[in-house]
Amino acid sequence: MIEDIKKRALHRTSILEGQLRGIARMIESDEYCMDIITQSRAVQRSLESLNRLLLENHLRTHVTHMFEEGGEQREQAVDELLKAFDFHSK
Repeated sequence: MIEDIKKRALHRTSILEGQLRGIARMIESDEYCMDIITQSRAVQRSLESLNRLLLENHLRTHVTHMFEEGGEQREQAVDELLKAFDFHSK
């Protein structure tokens, strides 16, 4: 994994852990549902941000190599990307 992306991804996971603990506390404290939903949506956005970082790393490392290899490796890379975006056939 690219070191800068790894550092940023680990930082984001730490943030996510804190956000999830906060939501659990809100639920335990019977806080207003809409406030909990707002925090839950923030976690979803944080996960998407983490996914973008992981995808960037995958594209810059593995996918680049797989496309250079060509053939079956290239096809596997295409399949993985389609799967990552839920475009693969079910």
